[in-house]
Amino acid sequence: MLTIFGKPHRNGGFCDGVSRRDFLTVGGSLLGGGLMLPNLLAAEKRAGIGSSHKAVINIFLPGGPPHLDMWDLKPDAPADVRGEFKPIKTNVPGIEICEHFPLIAKMIDKFAIIRSLSGSSGDHDGYQCMTGRKKEPAKADFWPHLGAWVSKLQGTSDPAIPANVSLMYPTGEPKWGQPGTGGFLGMGHSPFQLVSGKANGMKSDNLTLKGVTLEQLNDRVGLKRGFDNVERGLDTAGLMDGMDSYTRQAMDILTTTKLKDALDLSKEPKDVLERYGVDDPAFERDGAPRMVRNFCIARRLVEAGARAVTMNFSRWDWHGSDGKNFVQARKDFPLLDRAITALVGDLRDRGLDKTVSVIVWGEFGRTPRINKDASRDHWPQVSCALMAGGGMKTGQVIGATNRLAEYAVSRPVTHQEIFATLYTNLGLNPSADRAVDANGRPHYLVEDGVRAIQELL
Repeated sequence: MLTIFGKPHRNGGFCDGVSRRDFLTVGGSLLGGGLMLPNLLAAEKRAGIGSSHKAVINIFLPGGPPHLDMWDLKPDAPADVRGEFKPIKTNVPGIEICEHFPLIAKMIDKFAIIRSLSGSSGDHDGYQCMTGRKKEPAKADFWPHLGAWVSKLQGTSDPAIPANVSLMYPTGEPKWGQPGTGGFLGMGHSPFQLVSGKANGMKSDNLTLKGVTLEQLNDRVGLKRGFDNVERGLDTAGLMDGMDSYTRQAMDILTTTKLKDALDLSKEPKDVLERYGVDDPAFERDGAPRMVRNFCIARRLVEAGARAVTMNFSRWDWHGSDGKNFVQARKDFPLLDRAITALVGDLRDRGLDKTVSVIVWGEFGRTPRINKDASRDHWPQVSCALMAGGGMKTGQVIGATNRLAEYAVSRPVTHQEIFATLYTNLGLNPSADRAVDANGRPHYLVEDGVRAIQELL
């Protein structure tokens, strides 16, 4: 993250002389790309400000979590399929999940399990979970991130909080740390990055921009305005004057405390924070760190006004020669169990369970048969997802797989259907809301004919 300090003040400041107004912690890439924040604000202004504040928290488990060790256990299957874990009963009769998710089991009535997620591209890539579409090389940069659509069509809920924010850590496997872009909607709608760090055994880190003051930042804005003046005489649409106002708004975000406060967990009651567990800032090889309290930050961001929050958590690719499928599961399942129930419980306690949707998923599932290294290999044929909030009908399972969890035998669900559901929960119309690309061609939120999952609405 980026820390900016202004000149010391004698009065009204912290003990080091820095005023509260001059202190802000925001994304490490905030000043990159030639002050991209004004572009974001300009795009949101063109879209208009939404009248309601609904939101999505998209939790990506990079690497392909094992579906039949988590949400679709097969206790009657042969030993080389059913694995080492046992199913446990939940608070909804007939629904059973893995024994290492006891907290979720006690409140499964607040969750919906998708057991028949089909159509994965099979790539180690978060793209499909960020855009709802399979990656095609020729159009990889074309399709917008879910939050980009929200930013474009609904704008900001609060001018001090970007509509589309990312808690995705950059990872050693780059495609596990990419939150997507604005696509054809433009860079201004790309996720606003709030975390940074290095993978492969390193720890998550903060980027401190030392020696750069708000006054110097104003100087840079003034320099930029000087260059703008060269073209101002040719500007017949008044865009330059407009950009001045967006730059001022960008400065307002830099100098207000609202975004900083949303990221400041010291403001959270201790007992609430403890429900999430303790962060492990070490990156899991080429995956993400186990930052369980980012689940709390995600909640704080949507409370503050963010409409879409995307995050990655740990590393779920466990099929190598180290044979860590069940070893790592015993470590990561309880962490996820605690963090996700704390998040969903907090949303309920704050009355946000009707307006904030949560989804937890990875890029594909895992082979039913355990390999020679006591692990499971890639299996794009079927996987699972866990959903909550958004006013959805929870306490149910959608779809089913065959007795070995190899493929869907009832109600196959696609990524597009899940995205249509999330868009619907956000108050958008997947079949009617659209935007045009640079060539004037209209594009809709999802492919023609795709509907939201009716069982959840």
